[in-house]
Amino acid sequence: MARSLSVSELTHFPTLDWSEIASGTSAFCRAALEQVLETQNGGTLTREQCRHLASTSGGDLVALLVAANELRRELAGNIVSYVVNRNINFTNICFVGCKFCAFSRGPRESDTYFLSPHEVAAKALEARERGATEVCIQGGLPRELPPFYYRDILRAVKRAAPTMHIHAFSPMEIIYGTELTGMPLPDYLAMLRDHGLDTLPGTAAEILDDDIRLVLSRNKLSSAQWQRVVRTAHRIGIRTTSTLMYGHRETPEHWVNQLLLLRDIQADSGGFTEFVPLGFVHSNTLLFRQGLSRPGPTREEHLKIHALARVLLAGSINNIQVSWVKLDHDLSQLCLEAGANDYG
Repeated sequence: MARSLSVSELTHFPTLDWSEIASGTSAFCRAALEQVLETQNGGTLTREQCRHLASTSGGDLVALLVAANELRRELAGNIVSYVVNRNINFTNICFVGCKFCAFSRGPRESDTYFLSPHEVAAKALEARERGATEVCIQGGLPRELPPFYYRDILRAVKRAAPTMHIHAFSPMEIIYGTELTGMPLPDYLAMLRDHGLDTLPGTAAEILDDDIRLVLSRNKLSSAQWQRVVRTAHRIGIRTTSTLMYGHRETPEHWVNQLLLLRDIQADSGGFTEFVPLGFVHSNTLLFRQGLSRPGPTREEHLKIHALARVLLAGSINNIQVSWVKLDHDLSQLCLEAGANDYG
């Protein structure tokens, strides 16, 4: 039976060294972790080893956390990176109907809003004046969005704040933009790049398994479409982040499948800047109210996914971000000692 970690184990693992705990770790887990520690390459692991690490508990989970922390020191150092960023969500009107989302509204609801490109640019300028160097721009998908709205946002922001890094538009928004304009995907992405798009968020991934995706939202882009957008973006010089949403319906095997897929894409393109695990926030979501999910990740799951990502992606995607806005202060700090090196 899987053993949960004690409060002491959850808070004191950062004080441990691999040499202190290796002998008390199960043989299979120890062999897998030592293999990655020696090679600093998660690609040397078999799928079976990856699955085993994803399912660890008790002392083996402590070993995973400690090994991930050592890998983080070797691959990313002891300096925590961050970007001064402002998130600008230009509308909460959306027809997609994702059951995990508590943000979207129907067009007739009283608390809807929609920002013009000029209003988005004003927020970007305000962010720059307060010290931000990047804006992350995303939003819902209204049915009657002007076809070149995303391009017009880029134009307006670059006019207002020419040096601002624009990290904008999920793969779902990119697919919607191609549908609105009728442009081929490579041409559409190139147009956005040429009008100021610097990098693309690898959001809208959730879990890249279409059976899970059908439960989360029947209108969301498919796993294949998500991959096509990011691969095309990488090919024309637009780098992206990569993400995974955890703590809802997925299993550790889904984690493994997604991390290995991201590793494969990175081997082909080198276009991922970082990997960002995103914990499911269950409150006020239809998914949870309908009994289709668990109530978000446990404390152990938060730590485990960051550690697992560090181990499996070692030598491939070496920036692992903890999304502090989804976690409390203490837990996000612990994730920085369980494999993460970037605070976002």
